[in-house]
Amino acid sequence: MQLYDAIHSRRTIHQYTAAPALTDDVMERILNAAHQAPNHKLTWPWRFNVVGPQTRASMVDVGIKLKAPNGHPSTRLQTLVREKIMSPAALVVVSQMRCEDDFRGREDYAATCCAIQNMLLAAKAEGLGSKWSTGALTQAPPIYSLLNIDESMEEIVGFIWLGEPKSTPDIERPEVGTHIRRLP
Repeated sequence: MQLYDAIHSRRTIHQYTAAPALTDDVMERILNAAHQAPNHKLTWPWRFNVVGPQTRASMVDVGIKLKAPNGHPSTRLQTLVREKIMSPAALVVVSQMRCEDDFRGREDYAATCCAIQNMLLAAKAEGLGSKWSTGALTQAPPIYSLLNIDESMEEIVGFIWLGEPKSTPDIERPEVGTHIRRLP
């Protein structure tokens, strides 16, 4: 797939088929593309946590507790949370190393976001759909524990879901010219 085609056709996918897990080769190509992102001061601030099915299954319980804090989730809610977490073929949790310097922290966050964009475009080039999620589950302390991420050292930037899309939405974007300033 050509770069511009991937950029213009990539969309956030919310529902995935029951396609099998990604092969190791495909995952390595996607992760390597992410690792090619520019980063200020060559800090390499990103960490890619490839989450397997056993850990994802444990994440379902955390997700249900977040959605039903009263402790009485409906069967429908349990099914929806389970499908959301278990359905896509792969999950990569992207985290960023924390640093004491606020300015460098912003630069590192920007670099980590570039790595995620590379990952999304590489997934598209592989014929996959993707979603970058930043919901409550990504910030829940039990998730840090399940993923073996030390919250004092790293911050989760997002969950990247990868898989075969059930459908791809159409998006109406404003004209690019409305977002451009040209200065003399």
